Amino acid sequence: MDDEAVVARQLGRPPRAFRRVAVRCPYGLPAVTEQWPRDADGAPFPTTYYATCPQLVAAISRLEADGGVERWTRAVEEDPELRESLERANEEQRELRPELPGGIAGSTRTGSLKCLHAHAAFALARPGYELGERILAEVAPLWPDSGCCSAE
Repeated sequence: MDDEAVVARQLGRPPRAFRRVAVRCPYGLPAVTEQWPRDADGAPFPTTYYATCPQLVAAISRLEADGGVERWTRAVEEDPELRESLERANEEQRELRPELPGGIAGSTRTGSLKCLHAHAAFALARPGYELGERILAEVAPLWPDSGCCSAE
């Protein structure tokens, strides 16, 4: 099965703006994809790196449901190291995709987070992103011990 078909199965729908797999889980299947700046219809797709692994997505969704976006936004406001990390990553995002404005997940608000999934995916695809790595540490373990959750 090709990567795009695996990602479609993971998402339960065809992926929009799919470019390639950027990160694989330890079991060899897609975990994070890289998206084109625009989808097939020309609509902007603001998220460069997109989490697709069902376990990873579910873990981050639980974190978001528990107030994670607000909590991590406050952490960025209060911690200069995290604020600098976010600013660097947003600048890197703009360099990767100059045709679309905004930072990670298309954010245009300085210091504000929109989607922890996008920050986690960015950290997996671009190691060294401190804020994203701290978010990922909160959802560990990232992968199931019992085998790939995306295997057929």
